[in-house]
Amino acid sequence: MDYSYEKQAAAKGYKSICGIDEAGRGPLAGPVYAAAVILPLDLEIDGLNDSKKLSEKKREALFDIICEKAISYSVGIATEEEIDEINILNATFLAMRRAVDGLSVKPDYALIDGNQHPGLSIADETVVKGDGKSMSIAAASILAKVSRDRFMLEIAKKYPEYCFEKHKGYGTKLHYEMIEKYGVSPVHRKSFLRKILGNDNG
Repeated sequence: MDYSYEKQAAAKGYKSICGIDEAGRGPLAGPVYAAAVILPLDLEIDGLNDSKKLSEKKREALFDIICEKAISYSVGIATEEEIDEINILNATFLAMRRAVDGLSVKPDYALIDGNQHPGLSIADETVVKGDGKSMSIAAASILAKVSRDRFMLEIAKKYPEYCFEKHKGYGTKLHYEMIEKYGVSPVHRKSFLRKILGNDNG
């Protein structure tokens, strides 16, 4: 985990390089989140890693450090309605573009976790498993994950019967049992639940 991808881009003449990652492509409910982060290339953040490899407590602590030390950061979302309308892949790309658009410092290059380009208006590079290789992408993965988890905790207060605080919308046994018992809520992704809803829906 280092800044080698960022430094390669800087060596090509790019001045402002952001890392981008998403959280929440897989769940049955809630928005998909993406974050874009521009870090100083000499910044050391102890313990920074792929958000999936960190405890919730560690992610929360790193979230605050990233927000404090980043040159610029932004979080974008695409709603469950947008996911149903344009599909999860396109919705993820939309959230990524919104995250980049929200940066107060405009980047001229982006490093994106994964192997697909989201259609940015700037030069970009995909990095497979980038959240374990690039500091900027790892920082983005933490901002996206923590932001989404916090949102799902708020949703859990609104729809307590679904136990969103436990599964964050992912398709766990408990979650499916709650859908079976209470039906589909307004925050569920209807396109992910066609089998439950019947194939005539969407």
